Amino acid sequence: MDMSTAMGRGCSRGGCRRKAVLTLTYIYADSVAVVGPLATFAEPHAYDLCEMHGDRLTVPNGWSVIRQERSPLDSGPSDADLMAIADAVREVAMPSKKEDDRPELARGQEIGRRGHLRAVPSQG
Repeated sequence: MDMSTAMGRGCSRGGCRRKAVLTLTYIYADSVAVVGPLATFAEPHAYDLCEMHGDRLTVPNGWSVIRQERSPLDSGPSDADLMAIADAVREVAMPSKKEDDRPELARGQEIGRRGHLRAVPSQG
């Protein structure tokens, strides 16, 4: 393995040893190929391409290509993206109500729900 692939993901094209800088995905239902900045992590149904192969990309007749321009300033998620993720994690981690603040429940009313499971008060 050469140094270009040791420092990051390599181009998916056979025999190419260049560093990947673009990710190619397909929307088969719409006959569209999408080429954009390198994805944050390798996806099983996406192809990482070097700049040369990304620029030379051709698609079958009837297909179109959407190219999202790369910016040297885009080196990952923005501060706003990271803060939104952090806020969502904090919101999920904080309990919504204390158990002491719950009103009395009528017979048969749900007392909690988690995913597809639910807890109901006993009939006793």
